[in-house]
Amino acid sequence: MAASRPITVRLEFSSTFEMLDFVQLVSDQVGRSIGLDDDAVHWVGVAIRESVINAIKHGNQNDQGKHVFVEFEAPSETGPELLIRVRDQGTRFDPSTLADPLAPENLLKSSGRGIFLIRSFMDEVLLQRAPEGGMEVRMTKRAAPATSHRL
Repeated sequence: MAASRPITVRLEFSSTFEMLDFVQLVSDQVGRSIGLDDDAVHWVGVAIRESVINAIKHGNQNDQGKHVFVEFEAPSETGPELLIRVRDQGTRFDPSTLADPLAPENLLKSSGRGIFLIRSFMDEVLLQRAPEGGMEVRMTKRAAPATSHRL
């Protein structure tokens, strides 16, 4: 059942990978509360994990003195959709410089697929410089309309 009231959850934590499971739990709960199906909840969770890992590892350079900010918003007036913002306190990077993970020379590399996966699993993705500083990933996932089955 989808939430009828707007939902906003804001998290702030030190750049430590131990927080990934907690962020995942919050993501799963918010996703279910707005009516995302199990598959969508799973793929949103993958996108969240990838974006938080990128914020810790690449944005904040594993500096536990820097923070990661994650915001979940489900405004009821726009229908069943989840807006997510993940922000770090790192220096700016240019998303256009990311290598194509599907290029033959990159297929066997152990990293470089996070942004590709996030874009694959979410309906909208925007990477930009955050007004507060650092980089941010803004993601949107819309709940699929319920279908009725007749026998």
